[in-house]
Formats: sequence, C-alpha cells, structure tokens
Amino acid sequence: MSTAIEATGLTKSYRAVPVLRGIDLRIPPGTVFALLGPNGAGKTTTVRILATLTEPDAGTAAVAGYDIRAERSRVRRAISLTGQFAAVDEGQTGAENLRMMARLAGLGRAAARARAGELLARFGLSEAAGRLVRTYSGGMRRRVDLAAGLVGEPEVIFLDEPTTGLDPRSRRELWDIVSDLAARGTTVFLTTQYLEEADRLADRVAVLHDGVIAAQGTAAELKSRVPGDRLDLTLTTSDAYLRAAARAPHATHHDPATRTLGLPTDGTARHVRALLDELDPGGTEVARFALRTATLDDVFLSLTAPGPAVAHERTTTEEAPTHV
Repeated sequence: MSTAIEATGLTKSYRAVPVLRGIDLRIPPGTVFALLGPNGAGKTTTVRILATLTEPDAGTAAVAGYDIRAERSRVRRAISLTGQFAAVDEGQTGAENLRMMARLAGLGRAAARARAGELLARFGLSEAAGRLVRTYSGGMRRRVDLAAGLVGEPEVIFLDEPTTGLDPRSRRELWDIVSDLAARGTTVFLTTQYLEEADRLADRVAVLHDGVIAAQGTAAELKSRVPGDRLDLTLTTSDAYLRAAARAPHATHHDPATRTLGLPTDGTARHVRALLDELDPGGTEVARFALRTATLDDVFLSLTAPGPAVAHERTTTEEAPTHV
C-alpha cells in the first residue's frame, strides 16, 4: 500500500452542529501520525469514522486499502482501536483476557495460549499474567488493553488519547511500545493532548481546530511556523516590569502577574546581551532570564486561539473503550 489511511473531504454534524468540516488525510504505512486538537475539536469523531463506528455525512476514506463504507468488515479485520479508557475484564487475569481475545479472533486453544504468552512477554506482563486485572496499576491495565488490541496483528492501530491519566513513568513505557509498533511496520494513528507525546512519537502531526485541519507536517515544520527563539525576562518589581515593557514594544509575551516579558531573539549570545542592555541598562532590574525555543505547545496555542476559525489547509499529509 502507498497509503495506510487516506481520507478526502470527511464531514460530520450532530443535530446540525458541524463537528468535521472537510478532513483530508494521507498517511503512509509503518508511520506514527498524531492528531492534535482541543476538547471538542473532532479528534474522536475522526477516529470513529475511520474505524467504521460512525458514518460520515460526506467524503471518502480507505483504511488498509479498504473503503470504510463498501468494505467495512475488511477494514475491521485490518485494524485495532484502543479508546481513552482500558477495555479489559477486571475479573479475569491478564493472561485470561488475552486468551479470550485471541479465541474471539479465531485462534484455536493452543494458538491462543501461545499468542497470549507472546504478548504478555512483549509488554512486560509475564510476571503479572496470573493476577486479576483489578489488581493492576493504571499503566499495567493500559498495556494489557493495548496487547489485547494486537492479538490479531492489525495493520493499523488507532490509539485515542492512550496515555490519559497515566503517571510519567507509565506514559514513557507506553511511548516505547508505540515506537516499537511502528518499527515493526504497524501504522499508528494517535490522538493526544500531550504535545510532548506527539513531538516524541509522530512522524507527521496535524492540528485539528473547529472541524478543519489548521496545519500539518513534521513537528519541526510546525514549529517553524512560530517565531523561533524567545528571551523571557523576569523583572524584579512591577515598576521595573512597566519600564521594561515601555522599552520593548516588540515584546511578544506579556505576563504582568509574574513580571515576565518575552522578546524574539536569534538565540546568539551577542543578541541576548544586546537585549539585556537595552531593557536593563543599569543591570539591576532583570531578576533572571531564560532562553526558550518554539515548541509544539506554542504551535498548538497559536493555531487554536479563540477567534475566527483558522483557514482550512487542503494540503494532505505527505509521506510521512472498544477493540475493533
């Protein structure tokens, strides 16, 4: 396949309220694609349409080479969907959950046991295999949930905010699993509100806002849309802050509560010194400073700021609790 997921002009409304207003996607096999967006942007609706759980009002899409309308059963055999909350039977052990899923996928008893053992080892759950899932930590439940979705070796896996509620260690463990999936050739479609997550994992990123794709590209390409380095100055007093602000009409960030000003800079030592001399000629009013580069947080905030809807980018991506 040249594309694992391809969609053109997907739209969806609920009770005359538009949720998606024309979504175009093109995602190559074996890559991680991250869809970002604020709550209510349409991320889960997009996933549900591509996973054949919701019918679009208009537009076309194919997943794993199969049309989501005409070949729904084939799409479902080729994918896995892991929702925002673990969908496992807490009254069974981890091994029993995976054996059950393997049997439902059509494997014989011996094959199901072997597949469950393989996945338990792969996800670091072998020692906990005989324990009831209700005794698992949140990260362990998430891992067995994801393992259950991989029983049938799907070509495409949809992960809808998979690390919601996990502690930092569990989140990083799940990141390693996602990276391993892509390395093995699985296409991963990830929705997330953790910008660091998308920055670390995704080959391509799209920002969904007000039902349209506001921007898409690699993380580096999206960051280039935001002014590069910024020098953040924290002033000693409110009066010092006001004086510095008056000297810096070119400041791009103002926070009177913390007495912080942000100024664009090329990041060189020469330019940083020049800015400090310009705003604090006596060398007594700047308490501290920090140099920061553009992040996906900056991109996200700039693209999803309140106000008129961002113009729809028609350019498609280039190369780049239910199990279905």
